[in-house]
Amino acid sequence: MKVIIADDSKMLRERIINMLLTIPGVEIVAEAENSHEAIKYIEKLKPDVLILDIRMPGGNGFEMLKSIQQKKLSMIKILFTNYPLDQYKEKCFELGADYFFDKSTEFEKVKEVICNLINKSEG
Repeated sequence: MKVIIADDSKMLRERIINMLLTIPGVEIVAEAENSHEAIKYIEKLKPDVLILDIRMPGGNGFEMLKSIQQKKLSMIKILFTNYPLDQYKEKCFELGADYFFDKSTEFEKVKEVICNLINKSEG
């Protein structure tokens, strides 16, 4: 399962990578610190999963979700944010997000989702 992580925090990207690399079948194909890099990697590498922050330089997660929708790119989109406000959550789901998690309280949920996706694809 090919994964791209788009978050402006290098420390957080590394933490996510370390967590996901414990899952057999996960391949981190790219990490992006801004939305421009992320879109470039998504178009080129066609990931199965995108882990996306809402607030990033060069554009926010909402704009990225819109761009992904407009370009008809298909992947699981996991929003992972320090801003777990209900209005953000609703907006993300409207724009095609599959999951929405709070970085501070739901970190392990990202791993659970990826494990479940791998199990479904192998099942």
